[in-house]
Amino acid sequence: MKRFIDLAELTHEQVQDLLALAQRLEVRPERQALAGKVLGLVFMNPSLRTLASFQSGMAQLGGACFVITPGQGTWQLETRDGVVMNGAAAEHIREGLPVLASYCDALGIRVFADGKDLAADLAEKKFGAMAALVDRPLINLESAVNHPCQALADWKTLDELPGAARRKFVLSWVSHPKALPLAVPAATVHMAAMRGMEVVVLRPDGFALPAAIMDKARSAAAASGGSVTETADRAAALSGAHVIYAKEWGCTSHYGDDDADKEMRRPLKDWCVRNDWFAQAAADCRLMHCLPVRRNSAVADEVLDGPRSLVLRQAYNRLPAQMAVLHRLLKA
Repeated sequence: MKRFIDLAELTHEQVQDLLALAQRLEVRPERQALAGKVLGLVFMNPSLRTLASFQSGMAQLGGACFVITPGQGTWQLETRDGVVMNGAAAEHIREGLPVLASYCDALGIRVFADGKDLAADLAEKKFGAMAALVDRPLINLESAVNHPCQALADWKTLDELPGAARRKFVLSWVSHPKALPLAVPAATVHMAAMRGMEVVVLRPDGFALPAAIMDKARSAAAASGGSVTETADRAAALSGAHVIYAKEWGCTSHYGDDDADKEMRRPLKDWCVRNDWFAQAAADCRLMHCLPVRRNSAVADEVLDGPRSLVLRQAYNRLPAQMAVLHRLLKA
């Protein structure tokens, strides 16, 4: 494996191989597997779990890690081509990224969507431009419309549930004070489809996932024997659900229009997962969320602190899943 950019670039068998390795490393750590190897991490946007789990994972495998957060102790990086650099950014990615890549054996990059031009974000223009400058094994730490590290950990979490492979998986939009990127919902719907689950995307009108994201998920479902549907009918979606994956994202019918987005989400405060959401779900239905989560806006305390919640297990699984990725990328 030369890069970890998108689960869609891997076969089902390759994903299973990574997950088996994650399980093995979790039980029998290899403390010197990556001795002498260096991982570089470039975070253009904030992180908690991705940052900490990659640092910890590299250390547990015997390697070293450096972290660059442009503008915080290092020069601000410019990402635009053809721009006159007379603003805050002192260095361009065209020089900065090749230099950083030369200092390490693998490089991870996080760069969120601009959130203004849907076509550009769906095309992953910013991440693609940065990836083209890196001649080392590359890891997508979250891009405009993908988060494969989260998706791999979530797959592992679902594997730990009894009989979860073909069960009903509901990805539900939930309330948030502002528009959030499409990366996690896009990666999540594809991951569940690739597993062969009965996937339902539940969202209010105006928040439908873009056709490109849904078409990609439906293709994965067709190959795995699963299904992908989309609805605004909460009762129908939640009926018989085995997993409710709560996630926030921006208004896609007014993508990039902050004022219109605020107006669209203003009457949607009841899109907060509470215990009554599970009334018609399966008795063993569980709650997932990638974190961070806005308590009592996206998910109520009663659910997050209750027995249905898997959010801490999801977060923990980031570590062994990413250790497996590092092992496959860097172990000779």
